[in-house]
Amino acid sequence: MSEPADSKPLPSSVLFVCGMNAIRSPMAEALARSILPASVYIASAGVRSGQRDPFVDIVLSEQGLDLGERRPQRFEDLEDSYFDLIVTMAPEAHHVALDATGTSSVDVEFWPMPDPSAATGSREQILDAYRDVRRRIEERIRQRLLPPGA
Repeated sequence: MSEPADSKPLPSSVLFVCGMNAIRSPMAEALARSILPASVYIASAGVRSGQRDPFVDIVLSEQGLDLGERRPQRFEDLEDSYFDLIVTMAPEAHHVALDATGTSSVDVEFWPMPDPSAATGSREQILDAYRDVRRRIEERIRQRLLPPGA
């Protein structure tokens, strides 16, 4: 059975990149690991050094996920630098990924995601901003990376 013309095959390796690898990209990494087959290698990184965000742990735990002992890492410090797909979630991450991949045969896709750390208000309002980003990322992973009907 052939695939529809607009669908892309499941990549064997995916890297999610954002600004500091503290919120969006580690959230995407955890969600992708829970959604995609174990055969897909998944990692995340940031373009700058960052600190782990406790709100990410809270909203991931609401779905039974966690980052374990994982700490933010920079794109340039990755041990494995070849990926079939690099997903960027912030403009600066997209520019860095495009510059780094140059003429390599890697797909780089920009999935713009808001930065929930900019949210203000009560603790619950801030958590809602993180939940919204989690929902958006999960929806995008399912739409782009899962085969139709999966």
